Amino acid sequence: MSEKCQLRTYRRNQSSVVCECAVGRANIPLGSNGAALMPSTKQNAHHLRQLALPLILVVAGWAASVHAQGAAGAGSNGIKAVPGPVFSGTGPDAAAYGADAGFPVGTRATASERGNLVGTYSHFDELFPSRSVGRSSAPWPFKRAPEPTIFYNFRSDRLSIDDYLSHNPTTGLLIVKDDTILYEHYRYARTDRDRFLSQSMAKTITAMLIGIAISENKIRSIDDPVLDYVPSLANTEYGKTSIQDLLHMSSGVAFTENYDGSDDVAKLGRDLFGEPGKDPVASVAQFNTRISPPGTKWHYASAETEILGLVLRAAIGQPVADYLHERIWQAIGTEADASWAIDGTGQEVTFCCFNAVLRDYARLGRLLAHDGAWEGRQVIPRQWLLDATTVHPTSAYLAPGAATPYFGYGYQVWIFPGEQRRFALLGIRGQMILVDPASKLVMVHTAVRNNPSDRAANAETVALWLGLVKQLGN
Repeated sequence: MSEKCQLRTYRRNQSSVVCECAVGRANIPLGSNGAALMPSTKQNAHHLRQLALPLILVVAGWAASVHAQGAAGAGSNGIKAVPGPVFSGTGPDAAAYGADAGFPVGTRATASERGNLVGTYSHFDELFPSRSVGRSSAPWPFKRAPEPTIFYNFRSDRLSIDDYLSHNPTTGLLIVKDDTILYEHYRYARTDRDRFLSQSMAKTITAMLIGIAISENKIRSIDDPVLDYVPSLANTEYGKTSIQDLLHMSSGVAFTENYDGSDDVAKLGRDLFGEPGKDPVASVAQFNTRISPPGTKWHYASAETEILGLVLRAAIGQPVADYLHERIWQAIGTEADASWAIDGTGQEVTFCCFNAVLRDYARLGRLLAHDGAWEGRQVIPRQWLLDATTVHPTSAYLAPGAATPYFGYGYQVWIFPGEQRRFALLGIRGQMILVDPASKLVMVHTAVRNNPSDRAANAETVALWLGLVKQLGN
């Protein structure tokens, strides 16, 4: 893609899609059904992206969006008279992220290289074996409202949401308030049909499924030791650890996670994603040195969520992805298939690697904002949700400022400081779902930060979120 032809942004009107790039504007017509007059399948869209034809790609993605939203509340020509998603073919440092090559996916060996991150983080399930999580048979539609003017304070600056996107490598940003989309932007030629990698946001999904399994008496109690469900771990420190201590990341078992490529999480990933791959039980059993008593100190360790996945799979007697589909994904009216990466044994890698479209992540966030209820039906037990997102007075080591300098920690959930209950799902490189139950405000953020654990960038995203809550959280 030549630099001068990179797409900047585009929006729809009632008869065409207006695409603007550095050399001018193109109006691409719509058919009688409101769809762009060009191929819109995922396969063709991906092929066209690889050929670096951004004007066609983005409209193909937009056409899929119109189809997904349905015709409810539409005018006579099938187009809603309210704003839709905004797409851009570029973003900060786009060339470094592979713009000239059409944002390639790369290979397993090169997936984490900067030039492949955009492609990898929106096509992860094309690189690694994954189990599908089918969309709902009855998709639930969001309403839409015009975009609000959004400002936030960061350090000594007052910034706009456009300022934020101008210097952060955000691939998707979606803001909803209960049932209404307020803001939906995609960058780096990503669209609302792309499935975005969640990284460790998947940990919270795993914890919610644990809560459902307990409510169904498939797991007796969070006080049960792991060995009751995974007997092959009986002679290990993890096997002697309770489910609750794993949920709290407080097993006391040594595990390094600093993303330098030689830490324990890298070793675990190589075991599970290598070919042919190592049995997950053997993979987690190698971490077997207890350095503090369980339930006394918080320490982030992805191995603990991997073990929760093994417990869950043993308890429910079916793949974790299938359980997610039946208990949550179907119930919240998701519009698109999701996927969850699996290891060589067919076990979901539950500490990461769930993939979904942004609006379905927003539906999940809305479910959590309603304390596990969806349109009058309790999908996740309410008390579980409250326990998961609250620090008990007897667990001061999990409180904000104690577990980390800012966040506290619940059941695989990050808890904001302050009297108002707010929480977040977080993944490396900027993946986030932020939830304010009081106002039902949810923000979904996907990104491709070059630094996997960028505290300064996280701080700015949190500042944006707090600005949103201040402005829109009434």
